Amino acid sequence: MPRVQYKRDPYRFNAGSLGHLEGLTVSFRSNSSRNTPLLRYFGGVPYALPPIGPYRFRRPRPLPDYYRYGTKANPGRFTRSTGICPQPSWQGMNGEEVWDEDCLQLNIYIPCGSPPSTQGWPVFFYIHGGFLQWGDPNMSPESVAPLLSETAFHAIIVQPAYRLNAFGFLASKELQAEAERVGVAGAGNMGFWDQRLALEWTAANISHFGGDAHNITVGGYSAGSHSAFQQLAHELYFVPDEKAVIRRVIMWSNSPGVQPKSLAEHQLQFEEYLTALSIPLSLSAEEKLKRLRDLPLKQLIDAQANMHLHQFRATTDNAFISKALMANINSGDFARRMKKRGIRLMNGECRDEHSLYRIWRTPTQATFEGVYSRLCADYPEYAVKKLMEYYCGADHALPAGMEDWVDAFGKLYANMQVHCLERGFQNALVNGGLEPGKDLLRYRFEWRAQCVTLPLDWGVTHSSDMAIWFWGEGKGEGITEQEKLILESWNGAFAAFVRGDEVNWPTSQATEVMRLREDGKTDVWTDAQWGEGVKLWKLLNDEAGTGMLGWLRSKL
Repeated sequence: MPRVQYKRDPYRFNAGSLGHLEGLTVSFRSNSSRNTPLLRYFGGVPYALPPIGPYRFRRPRPLPDYYRYGTKANPGRFTRSTGICPQPSWQGMNGEEVWDEDCLQLNIYIPCGSPPSTQGWPVFFYIHGGFLQWGDPNMSPESVAPLLSETAFHAIIVQPAYRLNAFGFLASKELQAEAERVGVAGAGNMGFWDQRLALEWTAANISHFGGDAHNITVGGYSAGSHSAFQQLAHELYFVPDEKAVIRRVIMWSNSPGVQPKSLAEHQLQFEEYLTALSIPLSLSAEEKLKRLRDLPLKQLIDAQANMHLHQFRATTDNAFISKALMANINSGDFARRMKKRGIRLMNGECRDEHSLYRIWRTPTQATFEGVYSRLCADYPEYAVKKLMEYYCGADHALPAGMEDWVDAFGKLYANMQVHCLERGFQNALVNGGLEPGKDLLRYRFEWRAQCVTLPLDWGVTHSSDMAIWFWGEGKGEGITEQEKLILESWNGAFAAFVRGDEVNWPTSQATEVMRLREDGKTDVWTDAQWGEGVKLWKLLNDEAGTGMLGWLRSKL
């Protein structure tokens, strides 16, 4: 089957009060009648002021009200993609030559034709993954064209870039004191604040592009899925009903995990980072931050690779992330707030998540101690201690059924990020009143498309289902005709969910999962891993409290 060829044509657009923009129209490259436009695209549209100079490691600043993207005579040119936050390279992706600290921009993909309602297209606000350390939202418009033109999915897709690794998640008492001086609560979580500002920009402006600001689904893959959860949690506890913008949430291959590290725990990482950058700890707070902001990008990235605490992640700051986050989930309050606002959730996994997890910063020592140390880079040490004791026992033995310590690392990491804690979260939501098959749509993939480029011996691993959701994702020859028949019902459910329609999802029990089997058949599976997932969730998260004690803690 020959690869489809596309062409790009300039597309000038009047975005009302935003000014004039030039984007792209993507259509088939053909001399036949198949030259109907497939989608419109605007790439690299700023949603915030540049986070550079003195604004490095600080919350994003919104664009001023008078900001315009261009004029009729000189429209702003948005035909490329967003800036890419400086980041460690992984599998040859995103080297230094593409970095741009001025990365607070987003890409917009718009279907052609008439929107399905007078309010406009539904909106899918999609957050990219990459362990919060790397990645970008720059899917080419051609890779999205099959989804928007061949399938039941007809929605505007908005993909924001946000700050990653230390640029997005560095936290310390020095940054906290600086934030307080300028009247801002909390420290760290800059990447989440970036996403939030992009979401608010979308709600305020997507109507100019034909979108329905009252019909926004927030979703993501991997770290993007975790981000979608954090955006939901923030909105439920820090945003009043009348200002809420999230209508539905999609969490592909990730979970809430555990309560994020405290500022005190992040202080250890901050000081290790300064030491790796040869910045004396004896300096004043102001001088430490000045030196951090004066350093070149490459030095800031290179220093992270050799750190013990090399994963920069969320902070429990009680400004973006509530200190009672897990207590609120366990008490059922989280689910009740979702139910009150009518928010539904799609959440699920791939069968072999661990195959990819095991290769991201694999422990330098293939031992119990090596795995323990590596996981402490991601999670609070109390959680790692309980996790390792649960699987390895007091004698620190290799867990049963695992080939070696590298295999153990991948599987424990995947259990924390996806398999087990996802199930514990789902259990808490059902106990709090969400209805399986209606409010909570669970899925599992045991099948992969032929166009997936990951090694075959990795199986149906983390991210291999991107080709399902994005209808080939622009890989290889895309989805075959036979595969389209297999995936038609899944695409239809995805499309209906994002539209806000009722979804045909024939599960009724918490333990039931819609499954795409290895043979391409779809069935309802009784979850064989449910018990382990709920047990591990309780082990790691019950300290947050349940019942009356948890309720009291959640109010303190």
